Amino acid sequence: MIKYNASFELPTELSYKALLGLAEPVGLDGAVMREIQGRIVQRRKTLRVALNLAFAIMVILLYRGTAPNWSMIAWASLFCSFHTITFFQFGAKSIWETPQYNLSDVRRLNTHSALTAIMWGSTFVILGTSGSIMDMLGLWSIVLGLMVYASLLLPTAPMAATIFIGVTSLCASLGFAFHGGYYLAFAALGIGALLVMACLQTARAQILYEVASSILQEKSETVSLLLREFEDSGADWLWQTDVSRCATQVSPRFAYALGTDTKSVEGQPLLKLIAGDAWEQGQYPAELHELANRLKRRESFSNLIVPVLSKGVQRWWELSASPRHADDGSFMGFRGVGSDVTEQRESANKISHLARFDTLTGLPNRMLLTETLANALKDADKWRRRCAFLMIDLDRFKAVNDTLGHPVGDRLLAQVARRLKLIMTDNELCGRLGGDEFAVVIKDATDTGYVATLSRRIIESLSRPYEVDQNTLFIGASVGSAIGPVDGRSVDLLMRSADLALYRSKDQGGNTHHSYQHKLHANAEERRLMEFELRAALEGDQFHVEYQPVVNASAENALVGFEALLRWVNPKFGLVSPAKFIPVAEDARLIVAIGNFILRRACQDAMSWPESTRIAVNISVDQLTSANFVEAVISALHDSGLPAWRLELEVTESIFLRDGTMAVQVLDRLRGLGIKLSLDDFGTGYSSLGYLRNVRFDTIKIDRSFVQGAAKNKAESLAIIRAVVALADSLNIATTAEGVETEGEYVMVQQLGCKKIQGYYFGRPMLFDDSLALFNGPQREVA
Repeated sequence: MIKYNASFELPTELSYKALLGLAEPVGLDGAVMREIQGRIVQRRKTLRVALNLAFAIMVILLYRGTAPNWSMIAWASLFCSFHTITFFQFGAKSIWETPQYNLSDVRRLNTHSALTAIMWGSTFVILGTSGSIMDMLGLWSIVLGLMVYASLLLPTAPMAATIFIGVTSLCASLGFAFHGGYYLAFAALGIGALLVMACLQTARAQILYEVASSILQEKSETVSLLLREFEDSGADWLWQTDVSRCATQVSPRFAYALGTDTKSVEGQPLLKLIAGDAWEQGQYPAELHELANRLKRRESFSNLIVPVLSKGVQRWWELSASPRHADDGSFMGFRGVGSDVTEQRESANKISHLARFDTLTGLPNRMLLTETLANALKDADKWRRRCAFLMIDLDRFKAVNDTLGHPVGDRLLAQVARRLKLIMTDNELCGRLGGDEFAVVIKDATDTGYVATLSRRIIESLSRPYEVDQNTLFIGASVGSAIGPVDGRSVDLLMRSADLALYRSKDQGGNTHHSYQHKLHANAEERRLMEFELRAALEGDQFHVEYQPVVNASAENALVGFEALLRWVNPKFGLVSPAKFIPVAEDARLIVAIGNFILRRACQDAMSWPESTRIAVNISVDQLTSANFVEAVISALHDSGLPAWRLELEVTESIFLRDGTMAVQVLDRLRGLGIKLSLDDFGTGYSSLGYLRNVRFDTIKIDRSFVQGAAKNKAESLAIIRAVVALADSLNIATTAEGVETEGEYVMVQQLGCKKIQGYYFGRPMLFDDSLALFNGPQREVA
């Protein structure tokens, strides 16, 4: 069999020079082509000899009694001598049985073909001149059979066939001319030419077919070999399902992993095999739900860990698979690989436990405490609640170590840990930071009074006497607490705040609790004052709306709309950043009233712009989920006269976190009115394709952080923008790049495919009167 390089590609065509052996083929190894030629010629060697002998007998019978005896004997001697010589030269040790083939071997074959052609061409001279033109036609018919054989049955050796056909056609033409049949002479030459062309075309098709067949066979053998080696290699196994997600072509290793035989597994639902008893109960682990969803959606998956009940023993498998499709694109099922990772999972769990738990007390150590605190801070920020961190230091513990020794001190620490565990609920996690320092993470500390209550309980419990090695020991506890994210938005800041509060407790004699009062009071006071001023701002007309242009990303940069942005100028604070007062407004339940003010003002102002200009208004979570929000939008449109299609409401991904179902329903109602929807800051929060599946958005806005990152040639930002644009284009959703401030950023986002652009490069937020000035000129462009 011919062996090819794995990266070999089938050539699209072969030149006539390459077919005739006058040049090396392009896109195909010449040795490969010569091997194909040699194999076919060798395969038909017996047929070639038999045909020559049969046609020679026919020639002798044709000219018996017509040609002189001497000419018959001469030609028969020439025929026998030729075949005797060629048998020893080309037959007994065929050049095509050698492992390597080169151009000299091909030339030897061509030489043999030329000699064969001369031998048959001599027939027209030795015998053809003796008979009539009808005898000549009979002789030509016999030789024509050999010519057809050469063109059709030896297609992989076109040069040899061409030499034979050319020489014999020329000799036949001379024979016909000798008898005066000039038209037959031209016919012989014409037929010879046609046979040569047919030979070349057939040779090209045959060689390409042989190459393609060999490549396919080799690849099939390679795949089969790899699969066999994979099955025999050890721990992993192959599995396959049909369209109904039932196991098919079950391998012995797969059945063994399930603790049964292949017959019992064949045709069974894959989920049933993995779920075991849970299949009948209908209570599946989350991992199996994930597997079921992937199979249902016909999605590829990799390294998916699932629990498996095998012989009553809980095991863990790692599965990877891809969907199979037929040639017509129809789904055929899944094919994948699995392995038992129970030991690895148990080892990883043990290592994780040792890394996160204190060996002396069995409590979580600093690593697990900081991880838990980080998650608590994230949840607090996500759900707009609070968490807390308590640091505990044992009073007079050093005296115990110094007088009774470290072993007693260690056992005392173990008793302290047990008392702390008894106090904790599901809302708290206690651990040991090191030495005699302990800590507690309160996941939900919305009730700040609970922090003080828990601190008192800890102090009271740890201050009771201890019995250690017949020693009655009295120690106390000092507690310092900090509230997150008020006292620190990061783990380090919150722990430092709690540590400062602990020092304050220690400085005041210990056995007491102090919170991080200074910073908490300062923040609370600032928020209280700002809330008061916000209420006054609604009544005192301190708010105004500014408009930032949004332009088309095309070369004309046509102005397509504005985004409405709230501004607050306070007599005491001056110009207050929205990032500062918006959270206060949300906590004070003022955001709905403020949002309605922006909506109505923006709709009124938009009526002064051209009809094609849209206005985008940001909508908060509280505003969207308020009882009469849709009615408020309808009222704003009705009172202003603004068509619904000119209004675009911008929402962030956070709206789906509080009450996703209600948010989807409200957005669907708004879209039903003809209002456009925009998903703002996509990719910066809790990005999910589910949002785009559940709600039909008209625009996706790419956050300025990605634009700036892409301008700095950060691969992550570039990849995110490309992915968002590709996703939006596939869903027929427009994309708006925010925060474009320079020409370089503009060119970059334009090249990345963003449809609309917004940023300082085209215009800063402006007053309503300034926005009108943009439409005074003949061209609606922003420069």
